[in-house]
Amino acid sequence: MNLSEPQRDFLDAHRVAHLATADRQGTPHAVPLCYARRGDRIYFVCDDKAKRHGPARLKRLANIAENPRVALLIDDYSEDWTRLAFLLLHLDAAIVGDAAEYAAALACLRARYVPYGEMALRQATHPIVRLTPRRAHFWRASPGRL
Repeated sequence: MNLSEPQRDFLDAHRVAHLATADRQGTPHAVPLCYARRGDRIYFVCDDKAKRHGPARLKRLANIAENPRVALLIDDYSEDWTRLAFLLLHLDAAIVGDAAEYAAALACLRARYVPYGEMALRQATHPIVRLTPRRAHFWRASPGRL
């Protein structure tokens, strides 16, 4: 599926999303993450921020290996409920294996988040995940707001 221009704009205007994965038994797991959009695909990297077992052993990666169907939620909350908005994406997740795609996705992530420019991220040790949208639900309390 192709994202609409308002959906792309909403994604680009936000810095953090929440990724929901599930293992093969359906046990849910949700984490906040930094992401970058390239076309209609969304990417995130498993970096070296404080993690118990390192980036390659993350629960989100184990879940994606067992069940590649994931959800991503980006939202606006305000006490003024006329400003509420969210974009819920249902996506297929896959580890990026192609070196050129990895480099392009990493360049997008580094352009969006300064700390990534300071990290030594390599394909062999820091997987990047590609999220390809299957379905989108975009809602705003006030249709004219972004």
